[in-house]
Amino acid sequence: MEGACNTCKKASSELKRCSKCSTTLYYSKDCQKADWKEHKKTCRKSAIDPVPADTLLSPPKGLEQPIVKPFSRLDNNTYLHDRPEKDVYRSPCLRSSFILDLCAVGLLIDCYRLRLEDDYKLDGDAAADSIYGGAESSLPGFRKFLRRAASRPGLLPSWWNAEKQKLCERLAVDSSQWCDLGCAVEKSDIIEHYGDARFPMQLRMLGQVVIGRGPGGDDGTHMRSVMVMMENGGYGGGLSTVTATVDMQSGKASSVHA
Repeated sequence: MEGACNTCKKASSELKRCSKCSTTLYYSKDCQKADWKEHKKTCRKSAIDPVPADTLLSPPKGLEQPIVKPFSRLDNNTYLHDRPEKDVYRSPCLRSSFILDLCAVGLLIDCYRLRLEDDYKLDGDAAADSIYGGAESSLPGFRKFLRRAASRPGLLPSWWNAEKQKLCERLAVDSSQWCDLGCAVEKSDIIEHYGDARFPMQLRMLGQVVIGRGPGGDDGTHMRSVMVMMENGGYGGGLSTVTATVDMQSGKASSVHA
């Protein structure tokens, strides 16, 4: 059935649907990017169920299996390690027999997407090699990000190599996937997709390990230590006794005792 692009209004039988809501039609990726500022206001799925404050598993959705004690894993550099066998994925765009661990790969892509957004909002830095700086794709900058990640001892899984990086890059520009570098992402989008208000903090801390500093210049070391202590029963016995927040204006992390 023929429809019309939500942006340019061009009618076609080969329009692509928004991969997030699966309803809005676009003629091209450029049309989708041009409409995102308005479309994101209505591109919302069902409301997120609240995550129990004392859970040690994160996130509740978006991955085949949640990460156990995520902040402790960030602290000991094993955040991207030990994913279950079911957390593998064959992308139609790859046309390859290789199997990629979608958890590790998707986390790296979304980490970079959120970092681009944070740098733009907090520092006014629109990376020239990204869609924020007017580039056709954020892939060149993502390649640099992956090379940095590979240079951090023990950060990437043992199966990572140059060939897997190339496959990761191809997945990152697959417009049929949610983790598409061609689409900007905000903190609220990450929370909605993964169903966890703490998940943006995890991605920011992962980005800090890769890049060497956190959003807004904050190194995040204190907050990571606080979260690790909470996961292991500190601050009175659990996560429910402390609320962790990140100021979106300054990028600084803080903790508030309940």
